[in-house]
Formats: sequence, C-alpha cells, structure tokens
Amino acid sequence: MNRRTFLAASAATAFSEAFAQDDAKPNILWVTCEDMGPHLGCLGDTYALSPNLDNFSKSALRYTTAWSNAPVCAPARTTIISGMYPPSTGSEHMRSETRLPESIIMFPRFLRDAGYYCCNNAKEDYNLVKTPQVWDDSSAKAHWSKRKPGQPFFAVFNLLITHESQIRTRPHIWQHDLAKAPIPSYHPDTKEVREDWAQYYDNITTMDMQAGALISEMEKAGLAEDTIVFYYSDHGSGMPRSKRTPYNSGLHVPLMVRIPAKWKHLATADYKAGGTSSKPISFVDLAPTVLSLAGIKPPEYHQGHAFLGKYAEPEQPYIYGFRGRMDERYDLMRTVRDKQYVYVRNYMPHRVYGQYIAYQFETPTTAVWKKLFDNDKLNPIQQRFWKTKPAEELYDLTKDKDEVNNLAASAVHQPVLRHMRKAQQDLARKIRDIGFLPECAIHSRAGRGAPYDVGHDDAQYPFDRVFAMAEAASSMKSDAIPQLEKGLKDPDSAVRFWAATGFVIQGAAVKAHSGILMQALADPTPEVQIAAGEALGRYGSDQESAAAAEVLLKLAPIDKHGPYVSLMALNALDYMHPRAAGYKKQIAELPTETKGYPAKLDSYVPRLIERVQLELEKK
Repeated sequence: MNRRTFLAASAATAFSEAFAQDDAKPNILWVTCEDMGPHLGCLGDTYALSPNLDNFSKSALRYTTAWSNAPVCAPARTTIISGMYPPSTGSEHMRSETRLPESIIMFPRFLRDAGYYCCNNAKEDYNLVKTPQVWDDSSAKAHWSKRKPGQPFFAVFNLLITHESQIRTRPHIWQHDLAKAPIPSYHPDTKEVREDWAQYYDNITTMDMQAGALISEMEKAGLAEDTIVFYYSDHGSGMPRSKRTPYNSGLHVPLMVRIPAKWKHLATADYKAGGTSSKPISFVDLAPTVLSLAGIKPPEYHQGHAFLGKYAEPEQPYIYGFRGRMDERYDLMRTVRDKQYVYVRNYMPHRVYGQYIAYQFETPTTAVWKKLFDNDKLNPIQQRFWKTKPAEELYDLTKDKDEVNNLAASAVHQPVLRHMRKAQQDLARKIRDIGFLPECAIHSRAGRGAPYDVGHDDAQYPFDRVFAMAEAASSMKSDAIPQLEKGLKDPDSAVRFWAATGFVIQGAAVKAHSGILMQALADPTPEVQIAAGEALGRYGSDQESAAAAEVLLKLAPIDKHGPYVSLMALNALDYMHPRAAGYKKQIAELPTETKGYPAKLDSYVPRLIERVQLELEKK
C-alpha cells in the first residue's frame, strides 16, 4: 500500500469509527440529469411537460434556491465529488486535472468504509485525479442490485438526454409548440432560437420519462421506504448565456429530495413532503449532506454545509458560483446569491461574455445570435452578451429574472452591493481561492503535488497580495494605475501577471507605460510575458506590437510549453488581430499535439489555432 492509499484509508477509517455503528442505514439514490434549469411543471414552468417528476414532487421537498457552483459539467461534478470549491483545489478549469492532498478523499469512500455499496452510472468527468477506492462500480452497468444482501447503497444514475449537444440534434420532430416557446429577453426571437428552446423542453419531457422509470424500478423492488431519493441537474440550461455563464440562469438547478416516513428523523424543520424550501443550498453542500444522512460526520475539509441528516447545519445566507477557463477560452468570474439578489464580480472584464468557443457555436441559437450582432440587428439587451463586461453586476431576481438590469451603479442598492461584494471576498479569502493564479502557474507551482497545499502556503501563494492586485487590475479605475506600475516589480509572478493584465484592461494606459511593459515582456515566467504581450500587441506602437507577437509565437508551441501556456499565448494572439496578420504562416505551422497531459485537453489548442487563422483571413 503506497503512502497516498494508506493516508486515505486511515482518514476514512477514522471518520467511520467516529460514529456509532447502526445496522439500519438509509439507501440513497441520486437521479441526475444534465444542462437543465428549474424548468419543470412542479416548479411553476407552464411550458414544461414533466408528469413523472411533477408526481414525484408531491412526496418530496422542492428546494427553490438551489445552485450548481459552476455553469458547466466537469467543475460542477468536481465540486460534488470533493465537497470542496474547485477554486480552492485548482480544478475550476474545464477538463484540467489537478490533485488533492493525500489526506483528502472523495466522499463515497466514507460511505463505503461505513458499509455502503456505492455505484455510479456512469459519468465521472472530474477535474481531479480520483482518490483511492471511490466507487464499488462506476460504469454503464453500475446498479444497486449488485450489492450484497441487506447492504445499504448509494447509487447515482445520470441521464444524458438534456445535455447541450442534444438541443441541436437534427432532424427533430418538435413536441412543444414553437410559437409558445419562452424566449428570454436577452435572446433574439428567431426561428432557430425558438426551435432550440422547444427542443430543450422536448428533451426534458424525455428525461422525465427516464427519471420516472428509474424511480419506479426502485419502488417495484420494494425499496421505497428504505431509500432517500434526490433529483437534480448538474447545472443550468444548456442554452447560451446559461451554460458557461455563472448567472442565476447558468447555476439555478431543480433539486428535490424525498425522505420516506421511516427516515423522517433525518429531515430538518423545513422539510415537508410536497412542500418547498427557499433555503439557499449548492453542490458543495451535497457531499456533507449525504454523509450526514448516513450518520457520518463530514470531514473538516468539506467546505459546504449539510442541509439534512444527523449533522445538518443552520441555513446559510449565501451560495456561490465561479467560472474559469471554458474549453479554449479563459475568463474569471465569481458570483454570490442570496434569496433575492445575484452579485457578479468580473475579474477579466476585457473579455466579452460570448467569447468564441467552438463547441458552443454548434448550437444554432449561438450562431444566429452572433450573426445578428455583427449585422447590428439586436437591441441593447441582446447585444450585451457580445460585449465586454463591467467590473461588477447586481441583479434583483424578484423583479428581473433574466438578469438584464444591472443595479451595481444604483445609489439605492449600494448597501446591498457592498454586502454581497464582501461575501464574495470573504469566501475567496476563506478558501484561499487559487483561481487567481494563471492556470499554467497552478500546475507549475504544484508540480506533482496538490494546488490546495500551494494555496495554503503563503510562501508559495501570497494570497493577499495576489488578490489585492487582481481587485485593482480588474477595477477599471484609472487611479489604480500607480498600483499596477508597482505590481510589475513585485517578486511574485502572479502579482506581476495581474498588474500586466490591468494594463490590458485599461488599454489606453499602455502607451504611457510601454517601457515597463517591454521589461515585463522579458519576465522569467510565461504568464507575465503573455499578459504584457497582449497589452503591447493590442495597444503598443507597431514596433512594440511586433516584439510582443514574436514573444507570443515563441510561447505558443504546445510541444515545447504544454497546453496551458499554449492556450494563453494563442488567446493573446487572437485578441491582438488584425495586428497579428503578418504571422499567419507561423500560426498555421504551430504544432497541435503533445504528450504527458490529459487526453481530454487535446482538442483545445487545435481549435484555437484554427480560429485564429480564420479571424486573420478576414482582415
């Protein structure tokens, strides 16, 4: 047994021995689906056809303020399996792969050590290397029926039909009336948009039948009185500006829990079969909640709060969301929600909401929406997705469910803004949010170790200085420029990265500070070189822009620098066009493959190289 396995086993054993063994334990069944907001009849959606889940809701509690913490699948599932915010473990970026410390294990292992049979059918999709012995079976054939006689089970079944990719599957015979499709105010009302929304709801109806069949199978097996059932989706709707965007539209999920009478002592005061609860809960709460239902005290490193079971905690005032890299495009957003408001902090406001992501543009709505924007045929609300962002956003969900009326500048709402801003900053400090390191630096600083450990070591990650510079750089305020100048001389490369990024965000300030940015172009670290390169490439003189392009081209080869540096450099080159037009040949000849990295990253660099070439051809 290696050290990692030994420590994980010891941790699980210690926790399992900490609670009194009881022969009677509830079964726990998770029925999950993908890419779906709270669009069910039982949640008040009159366009939805969902009879099976509507019927299930009559004996379950509906949580009306439930969030995924990420608006895309892999980081959302990473949150669930670890019980930790991915920005604390370096795993927020789509299909990246980092490690947990050896003392931390994924939560099903605690259940297994307590005697549970744990099966997952079948999606994992974690941004973390699996810790030892997570599942008894994780496959397309995984099923609770494979357990030993009398053994309690924790079983997960994931339904795929509502995934983004199924919205655009054609040919399709629409079941829902296209004329009645509910089009949000930020989407243009076109045939393509109506077809996509109607097909999204058609897929929900199909999923509803599948979910009903799973629940019925469990009931026919005589397990209903012994089984606590959860139903939820992995994040919000798969439609553009929901998926990948950490607004309420991208994070709000349906969540229902049914607790049979036999286990009613595990319910909390707000639990009422057929009722609703507005308690704010999110995916980081699921792991501690399942352990709590099984009578296991959640470990201290869990960052969520159990909302049911023996170790249920008081209602929390806020839930939190995040966005990092989505496929081939970088961004950094943090969000907070209470029962009324959503607060958004954009740390890369110079990036438009709708950055070109090849996979997202396969959805007809995305393509037609962007085409109408390019042809100036959208109203101001519909245009916003294709423009750069403000530093802060605030929305009142009771009056603005589409989140289009930004109240951040409202004098009346300044107390709310300050309160929620503080909540976001407090969480970043509490979890030591390592997402403020560039992705390549997360990996280089951790090496074969765990980013979580790096994040909690001030010598490796001086969080306060890095976070302060990120705040200043993204503030978009001219009085932050002296702080940016000072930051370019900081001994930590992450501080220097944010200082250089601040000049990209300021844009017009680059010319007067090109001297120090030219020095940054020769920084020892690639992330600082790339940020300075984008600043000079876009806003410097022709000579400075040419020098920046040469540096970016040297950092772009994936076979020399790996995918994380390559992606950063290619993004910077893309954003400096048309000034990169003279480098079309060099970009076309860049390598598209390398070894030693997770295969799930393989498509991103080739996509970006192709996109940069296409954009330069237009100029």
